[in-house]
Amino acid sequence: MREIETIATRIETSAQEIFAMVRAAQRNGETVGLVPTMGALHKGHLSLVDRSVAECDKTVVSIFVNPTQFAPNEDLKSYPRALDRDVSLLQERGCWLVFAPAVEEVYRAGHDTTIDVGSVAKPWEGAARPTHFPGVATVVLKLFLMVPADRAYFGQKDYQQSLVVRQLVADLNVPIEIHVCPIVREPDGLAMSSRNAYLSAEERSQACLLWQSLKLAESLYIEGETDVATIKQAMVRLLGSIGDIRVDYIAFLGEGTVRPVETIAGPTIVAIAAHVGRTRLIDNHRIG
Repeated sequence: MREIETIATRIETSAQEIFAMVRAAQRNGETVGLVPTMGALHKGHLSLVDRSVAECDKTVVSIFVNPTQFAPNEDLKSYPRALDRDVSLLQERGCWLVFAPAVEEVYRAGHDTTIDVGSVAKPWEGAARPTHFPGVATVVLKLFLMVPADRAYFGQKDYQQSLVVRQLVADLNVPIEIHVCPIVREPDGLAMSSRNAYLSAEERSQACLLWQSLKLAESLYIEGETDVATIKQAMVRLLGSIGDIRVDYIAFLGEGTVRPVETIAGPTIVAIAAHVGRTRLIDNHRIG
């Protein structure tokens, strides 16, 4: 692992300035990693930063709450923001630059272009949140153009999003390597998320049922059950056993795709989205 440098992390708000700084580093023979975030950093985000710092000469973390990926009824205004705390955490980890642009720096007046990556973005999260992936794809491409890094790091928790980003990069010939890193979990298995802060104490204790249901699917498969409908029924029973959990979907997908399978015959991603109280959470687990 590369030794972490003791440096003062710089906050940059200008797309023009950060582009010039990244290009200057690359001309100097240095590799640059980018970790796109919306801030309110937790250990999941920081694991991506650590991976980039270990693999790249310089690391940029973008902190931008992207308005185009929120529907009108979602939590754009209340989404957690903690820039000073985030920068302090990033400096401890040897982050070189924090790119924290204003909305007007990313979306100029009259902005009217949206990226549609096609079929990979349509089901599951795309069906539940129709405006989400066009907003994600648009801001990710804009970040790749403003911060022309060599590598970008994303988390496996947003499984479908990682496929959307890979599709975007492949289809548009974006010269950047995409690295998808493992989910980081709380001790009880709950996947780390900035939205976990919305949960009440009671809801927080119930939210770990999402991970328990994914582990139940794995256990049933290990015991010999391969019928998806049977496994899904067991998961729904568990999720309905206590608490205020409303399931959006449970999907069994061929690994690397959004195509559902009826029988587990190889590596399979079990993805779940559910509301715990008023908070919507997602998670996934690889079995098979």
